[in-house]
Amino acid sequence: MKVSVIGAGNVGATVANVLAHYDIVNEIIVLDIKEGIAEGKALDIWQTAPINMYSTRVKGVTNDYAPTANSDVVVITSGLPRKPGMSRDDLISTNAGIVKSVTEQVVKYSPNTIIIVVSNPLDVMTYCAYLTSKFDSRRVFGMAGILDTARYKAFLADELNCSPKDIQAMILGGHGDTMVPLPRYTTVTGIPITELVKPERLNAIIERTKAGGGELVKLMGTSAWIAPGAAAAQMVEAIVKDEKRIHPCCVLLNGEYGMKDIYLGVPVVLGKKGVEKIIELKLDAAEKDLLNKSAAAVKEVMEVLDKMAVTV
Repeated sequence: MKVSVIGAGNVGATVANVLAHYDIVNEIIVLDIKEGIAEGKALDIWQTAPINMYSTRVKGVTNDYAPTANSDVVVITSGLPRKPGMSRDDLISTNAGIVKSVTEQVVKYSPNTIIIVVSNPLDVMTYCAYLTSKFDSRRVFGMAGILDTARYKAFLADELNCSPKDIQAMILGGHGDTMVPLPRYTTVTGIPITELVKPERLNAIIERTKAGGGELVKLMGTSAWIAPGAAAAQMVEAIVKDEKRIHPCCVLLNGEYGMKDIYLGVPVVLGKKGVEKIIELKLDAAEKDLLNKSAAAVKEVMEVLDKMAVTV
């Protein structure tokens, strides 16, 4: 099995590093446009193999897609990182051009691959990759819900002083301020979260989750990379091992949740074919309203992309 990671920045390097440690693929190719960056980071990762006892080969290349040929999975992390004061929507023009160019090369060398998009603004960049690739939408999807849910679980684990392993949760919607955490579907070893956390504290945790990316940008001056990279690697693992894991992912909806022609975060079954099933949860009126508002925000940016020359 072969996986390629496009973009050797912090997120891309983390994806490659975590995936190498899983030791579930034969080869990982890391590609970047900056001379020596991918080669250096790949070499650094490979040199941990004797320490951490894995066999996955990690190779870096500069702006040459030929070594990525016949990849089973490609993770696209390329793009401008978000800076303080910059919204995800501010990134759309530059990153759409980058994602379009990258996707064209990916498709040229790996026409049968599965594409996972991590570039921001996530929902719209996934849509851009889908339009460019002309793949079946089950083979083009984005990483967002796993990261958002992980942040939600981490905050809950802090609140309860318990292991995050025991927390089950689900977040729907766009990747950003309009995401939709679902307390009704949140449990701790089967115990409803509403029995363990007071409403005001739960609401505060939900609001912190929604602003989770922005909180890290304010602290570090750039976007997060460790948790996003690990989340993308977990998606690759589910595909490579054909695990049939249920994860929230950014996928194209065609009637599910009453929506069509929109990329939005919902729970799916991930396996060797990519998105093997979209799971439609039964939402109450308030949850549906929040999801519709999130979809409207995503659709607005998708329409901006539709009008841009990069999609032609």
